[in-house]
Amino acid sequence: MSENTREIEGITLVPEPTRARLSDRQQIDYADHRESVIEWLLFFGKEPSLAEGYARATVNNTAQRLDAFYRWVWNEFDGYTTDISHDHADAYVKDLARRDEGNYSRNNTQSALKRLFKWQKHERGGELWEPEIVFTEPSGTGEPRDYLTREERNKIREAALEYGSIPSYNNLDPSERDEWKAYLAQRFSKHKSEVTPKDWERANSWKFPSLVWASLDAGLRPIEVERARVSWVDVDNALLRIPRAESSKNDGNWTVSLQDRTAKALERWLKEREQYELYEDSDKIWLTRFGNPYSTKSLRQVLDRLFEIAEIPTENRQVSWYIIRHSVGTYMAREEGLAAARAQLRHKSVRTTARYDNAPPEDRRKALERMG
Repeated sequence: MSENTREIEGITLVPEPTRARLSDRQQIDYADHRESVIEWLLFFGKEPSLAEGYARATVNNTAQRLDAFYRWVWNEFDGYTTDISHDHADAYVKDLARRDEGNYSRNNTQSALKRLFKWQKHERGGELWEPEIVFTEPSGTGEPRDYLTREERNKIREAALEYGSIPSYNNLDPSERDEWKAYLAQRFSKHKSEVTPKDWERANSWKFPSLVWASLDAGLRPIEVERARVSWVDVDNALLRIPRAESSKNDGNWTVSLQDRTAKALERWLKEREQYELYEDSDKIWLTRFGNPYSTKSLRQVLDRLFEIAEIPTENRQVSWYIIRHSVGTYMAREEGLAAARAQLRHKSVRTTARYDNAPPEDRRKALERMG
């Protein structure tokens, strides 16, 4: 790997847009700078005195937002520099305020900037930064931004059975079968003449039901879907056993309950995945058809399709894979209390779980009806 294409934990130090902007020597200097920041965030950033870092997904998101910020500084001020000041950050926030972006994204950018100045304080003797403009409440406080209602959870669960499915091979006449062969050839990147009945079985896979249902039960974060391993699954006891080394927050070993139907879907998928060459050298539960672990982006594509199948509107909603997780917290807290929700969602602190201590909309609707 060359100097300017280095990575840390899969996080690129000099992304392509920045490589196109900088000279070779600037790229090397920028990579050294980014390495210091990212490494500190991974191992010390969250609580420096306890050597506790942020989750990789958080650092990756922070690194992407900071890279965009640095390029903006170079364009708006005096060219390339890694000497970032509070004035740079304040000017960038004012620029963000003029853009057509939601407060959720703006607040995440502010959080990324705060982490940069936190690094400066602990490693360079700088000062912490407080933005002049605050777009929304700090992350982790208040109610979840959005979640699936009970009805929507059921619709998504059912939609997962339809996701990617096709008609039965034996129920098609020759002309229909020929049309579906053309579809499968394109879907699986093979010649039409090579499509066999086995491809019908593959198209009607248990991969997506198992992935979606496990997320609906366990509230899996995107990074946990990416990391999920076969060894996590305990079918006999309907559990996911997530070891500390692989949990998103590295908080401890977690035992997460599953519905029986979810455990059966996982059992079917694990038997099915043994047939695919894609998984021969991998212990990941789920891979994309290109052999990559699922990312936030690819999961969002799955979710968009599920919403489409389920005919759930997305207007005026913050739709991401976390909408599933938020629904688990909301209804688990409602049904079994905060202790159960905390265990199911794998929270280190009950204060994080307390954000789910709110009445779901259907409960509030019933209250209004009782009030008259």
